[in-house]
Amino acid sequence: MSFRGIFPYLVSPVDPATGAVREAVLRRLVEHLVAAGVHGLSPLGSTGESPYLNGEQRAEIVRVTVAAAGGRVPVVPGVAAFATQDAIDQARRYVAAGADGIVLILQQYFPLSRAAVAGFFRDVAAAVPSCPIVLYSNPRLAGVGLPADLVAELAEIPNVQYFKEASGQTGEILTVLNRSPRIKVFSASAHIPLTVLQLGGVGWMAGPACLLPRACVALYDLAAAGEWERAMVVQRRLWRVNEIFSKHGLAACVKAGLELQGFEVGPPLAPQLPLPEAAVAEIAEALRAAS
Repeated sequence: MSFRGIFPYLVSPVDPATGAVREAVLRRLVEHLVAAGVHGLSPLGSTGESPYLNGEQRAEIVRVTVAAAGGRVPVVPGVAAFATQDAIDQARRYVAAGADGIVLILQQYFPLSRAAVAGFFRDVAAAVPSCPIVLYSNPRLAGVGLPADLVAELAEIPNVQYFKEASGQTGEILTVLNRSPRIKVFSASAHIPLTVLQLGGVGWMAGPACLLPRACVALYDLAAAGEWERAMVVQRRLWRVNEIFSKHGLAACVKAGLELQGFEVGPPLAPQLPLPEAAVAEIAEALRAAS
């Protein structure tokens, strides 16, 4: 199975009083996104507030997403961990639940050498050899970046097939593509996705696609058809939403936007706080402008 196109990073609808996953809400959101034409789903990313969930909540969100997708689109959950064994346990559990791949990110507490970073990704990949892996480099949130030479080394592992770079350094993506012809690149929300697609990227894994799936799919379709000028019109509309997310926080913004659209996903997970009314009004206006 080859991954391409728009992969919304799903929110994690959790009841703040009980900690239970709101299964009906998550199923409804998945159905809405699949009907809108998205090409895949990625739970447990930054938008999914994965660091604020426990292991059982994460596994339940993967189970529900896989069941709701019903094989219509691939489900590629995030695996984020400080410890290699934790990442291996997560990856194996999600694959057993039916995940079609994983987005793999290393978190850092103590400083790690290049060899230690490489070892983390090698060991997790070896533990799930039939599972396609998306390398995720997000030094701002996780503390670990993956430079192009390390990506090229890891790309020699058969099931390491994709790379998502979220530092915002678009030139790094071009360097990776030049050095690692077999790796396929997804845009992150830190980048202008149309630019990444022009460089040769295969898609966009992003929180905004939860709120504006049809517009995001239209952007991808226009790019795939080489309609760059028309695609830029869509990109300019969508960029306002990215600006709002950068201002107020990704997960809280996506949840607030989904609440505005009638999805009872709940507030951002504690200790995060709900957005003030003024921020919600900004989100509402940005969604109207981008629709």
